[in-house]
Amino acid sequence: MRTTIGMVLAAGMLAWAGGTEAGAAETVAAGAPPRDFRIVTSFYPIYIHTLNVAGGIPGVTVANLTEPITGCLHDYQIKSGEMVALSRADVFVVNGLGMEAFLERVVRQQPKLKVIEASAGIAIIRDATEDNPHVWVAVNGAIRQVENIAAGLAAADPAHAARYRANAAAYVAKLQALSQRMHAALDHLPRRDIITMHEAFPYFAREFDLRIMAVVEREPGSEPNAGELADTIRLIRKAGIMAVFAEPQYPDKIAQAIARETNAVVYTLDPGVTGPPRPDAYLMIMERNLDVLKQALK
Repeated sequence: MRTTIGMVLAAGMLAWAGGTEAGAAETVAAGAPPRDFRIVTSFYPIYIHTLNVAGGIPGVTVANLTEPITGCLHDYQIKSGEMVALSRADVFVVNGLGMEAFLERVVRQQPKLKVIEASAGIAIIRDATEDNPHVWVAVNGAIRQVENIAAGLAAADPAHAARYRANAAAYVAKLQALSQRMHAALDHLPRRDIITMHEAFPYFAREFDLRIMAVVEREPGSEPNAGELADTIRLIRKAGIMAVFAEPQYPDKIAQAIARETNAVVYTLDPGVTGPPRPDAYLMIMERNLDVLKQALK
């Protein structure tokens, strides 16, 4: 009996984990109640938003497709087991704007899967010739994404529509309060010019009136050449920029090299692409970012 119970619990845990859902066996007995409404999300920030909208509703499960340490999905190659997990999902919630490079393949192979694009209808920032997909990094962008997710889930699962809307409203209220605290602390700070490592912060900068003077690495892991690095160092010296922002998901070797040449200080600003699987994780990450910015821009 104990062995049987352990096997059932293990199967339940596998069904919850996004990357391993494919390994969970399914048995539907005759006359059994309907199975749960299954929501799968593409990556960490979308998972956290969706967990706030749908988490805790009886008959609804939320699982993340990718590992919480994956980061952005620009060049992510979806695995066969993840495709199987999506074949069992009722809804797939994505960021959109090209973040999920594999989305076209998913839609082609599973045309009946309902896809909710969290970034739909949001005013987009373009980088060179591409849309910047990092909408969630701005708190007001996160709010719009939560509203889109709630509307999409309410349409896809009318039986729980009222709960989705109520949960979303409660979470949006927390996000709005966070945004107000951040504006109160940041709007009066004298320094507005910053250097970032990647293209993750334009929406954040737009919301809080910061000026990104240079982006050191256009893509994570693509180190600047000597000429590009020299240009950035000259810019920092000329403009008197005192803060260079690295990200906790990537090495800060280049940021530290810039700091040594300019006397700027390296700080860590988190775009919120990795973290713990808890509903308040985004709020916690942004509170830490607020503390960092208050120190860096004073």
